[in-house]
Amino acid sequence: MASVNAIDSDRGDRVSLIYNPVARAIFFQAVVFVGLLALIVWIVRNTVDNLERAGRNISFGFLNERAGFDIGQSLVPYSSDSTYIDALIVGLLNTLLIAFVGIITATIVGFLIGVGRLSRNWLIRKFCTVYVEVFRNIPPLLVIFFWYLGVLAILPQPRESLHLPFGMLLSNRGLAVPKPVWGEGAWLAGAALLLAIAMCVFVARRARARQMATGQRFPVFWTCIALLVGLPLLALVVMGFPVSFDVPVLGAFQTSGGMAIGPEFLALYLSLSLYTASFIAEIVRAGIRGVGKGQTEASFALGLRPGATTRLVVLPQAMRIIVPPLTSQYLNLTKNSSLAIAVGYPDLVSVGGTILNKSGNSIQIVAIWMVVYLSISLATSLFMNWFNTRVALVER
Repeated sequence: MASVNAIDSDRGDRVSLIYNPVARAIFFQAVVFVGLLALIVWIVRNTVDNLERAGRNISFGFLNERAGFDIGQSLVPYSSDSTYIDALIVGLLNTLLIAFVGIITATIVGFLIGVGRLSRNWLIRKFCTVYVEVFRNIPPLLVIFFWYLGVLAILPQPRESLHLPFGMLLSNRGLAVPKPVWGEGAWLAGAALLLAIAMCVFVARRARARQMATGQRFPVFWTCIALLVGLPLLALVVMGFPVSFDVPVLGAFQTSGGMAIGPEFLALYLSLSLYTASFIAEIVRAGIRGVGKGQTEASFALGLRPGATTRLVVLPQAMRIIVPPLTSQYLNLTKNSSLAIAVGYPDLVSVGGTILNKSGNSIQIVAIWMVVYLSISLATSLFMNWFNTRVALVER
C-alpha cells in the first residue's frame, strides 16, 4: 500500500510539473534557445564551407595593410601610408561626430518646434506646422541633396566669401572658422572644465534633494552656466590667457588659416538635424498633449504664467512619454548618417566602401559595418533607458 501511494505521489508531482506555467515557460524557452543556437551554428558552418570551396579568405589580417588613399576630413592623424584599420577608425570617428552634433541640434530644434506647434500665436503655430509637414514628408536623401546642391553649391567662390561674425567665412568650399591655438599651461582650462562639470552634477543633485524636501527651487541652470564658463575662463586668466586664434584669411583661390568645415559635413549635418527634428517635434507635441489639462489649470490657479507652467509643470511630466520614442529617432539619425556616401563625406560606410573596392574583402567589411552600428545603437539605447528611469515620475 505504501509503494502504491509513493507511485501515485510521484505521478502527481510529474503531472503538477507539466501543468506548472513557470516550468512550462522555462522548458519552451530553453527549447527555442537551443533551436536558435543550432540554426546559427549551421548557418555559420555552411557559410564558412561555401567560402572555403570558393577560395575566399575570411580573415581580418588585411586590416594591417597599407591603405593607399587619403581622407578629406580626419579627427586623428592619418595619411595614405596608414593602415586600413586606421582608415576605419577615421570613418568611425566621423560617424560619431555627425551623430553627436546632429542629435544635439535635432533635439533643440525639435523641442522648440514641438512647443511652437501648441503656441497660442497663430503665426508661430502655422510656421511650425509647415516645417513639420515639409521635412517629414521628404526622403532624407533628397534633403541632403537640397542642402548640398541647392544651397551650399551656389554660394560664392572662396575669393568672394561671405563674412560672418567672429571672423568666419562662408563659401561653396564650406565654412572657415577661427582655430584656437593652445599655449603652455592651457591644460589648466581643461582641468577647470572637468571640475565645473563635476560641480554642476553635485549642484543639480543637491538642488533636487532640496526641492523634494522643502519645495524651494534653486537656479541650477544659471549656476551651471556660470561654472562652465567662469572656471575655465578664470584658469586661462591665471595662466596669462595662453590661447590665441588662427583667423581664416581670404586668398586668391581659397581661404588660408583657421579651421575648415567642408560642405559635405555641413550638408549632412543640416539635413539630418532638421529632418529628424520634424519627427522629434511631433513626439514632443504628443507628450505635452498626454499631460492632463488639469495640471495646466492647477498651475494657472496657483498664479504661474504660461511659460513657467510649460517649463516647470508640463514638460517634466511629458518627458516620461517623450523619451522612449525619442530613442528611436536618435537611432534613426545615427543610421541615416550612412547616407553620407551620397555627398562624399568620409563616414564609416564611405571609408569602408573604399577599402572594400581596394581589397575585395566584402564579407569582412560588411561584418564590421554591422557590428559597429549595432554597438552604437545598443550603447545609445542603454543610455536613453538609464535617462528614462531618471525622468520617470516617482510616487511620494
